[in-house]
Amino acid sequence: MASGLRTIIASRRLIWTLTKREVAARYRGSALGLVWLVLLPLLNLMAFTFVFRTVLKARWAGLAMEEGIGAFSVYMFAGLTIFTIFAEVMTRSPGLVLENPSYIKRVVFPLEIMPIVALLTALVNAGGSMVIWLVFYIVTFGVPHPEALLLPIALAPMCLVILGLSWFVSAVGVYLRDLRQFVAPVVTALQFLSPVFYPLAAVPEGVRWIFNINPLTVPLEQARSLLFQGEVPSLGSIAFAMSVGGLAAVLGLWWFQKTRKGFADVV
Repeated sequence: MASGLRTIIASRRLIWTLTKREVAARYRGSALGLVWLVLLPLLNLMAFTFVFRTVLKARWAGLAMEEGIGAFSVYMFAGLTIFTIFAEVMTRSPGLVLENPSYIKRVVFPLEIMPIVALLTALVNAGGSMVIWLVFYIVTFGVPHPEALLLPIALAPMCLVILGLSWFVSAVGVYLRDLRQFVAPVVTALQFLSPVFYPLAAVPEGVRWIFNINPLTVPLEQARSLLFQGEVPSLGSIAFAMSVGGLAAVLGLWWFQKTRKGFADVV
């Protein structure tokens, strides 16, 4: 466990290099290049807004109808952007090791950093989405609350949980090749079982316990409160969330370290 942490710290430059390479490779050869970082989120925003607001006539609890499509879109897109960080990393996790067999067999490579690179890449993509969110927020509501700058603090525990899950899933995915087919529909289900397209207050009391055990619920709700009401989470809640996230990350890294010895035998 300690050796894994030392490896990650020692590989920080490699992590940054691989992250830049992944972001660049995603858009290399396209006519618009990195413009897709903001263009894709904009297209997603338009599509989801059309489906939920225009076709399904969905309303955001607490928003008056006269506040219009813009307000609904801004509230919905904030949650969607945050959830996409989780979705992007988890859908990649089952194949993170399998997609790079040369790292296992031919060279000494710090495999522990691969989930970190995947997370950082997802955060860069989320940054592009937040640019779109900011533009729409300013047009709809005006200048955001200054407390919105504290968003990384609210999301840090979620990122630790994502890392822990990614280490676990990427290790299991080496031995269980069908895991990719299982993870994808689970992530899709979680998208609708998390307060992404609606606030937690809109969920009936009888089934709200399902959302309360969802590790994404608190980060999504706290992030929205921070962005839209300027409500900073209490130090106690942040400390508790960081403790839970840290425990998840430690357990995930421990599992990865424990199982990686057999990777070369099955890849």
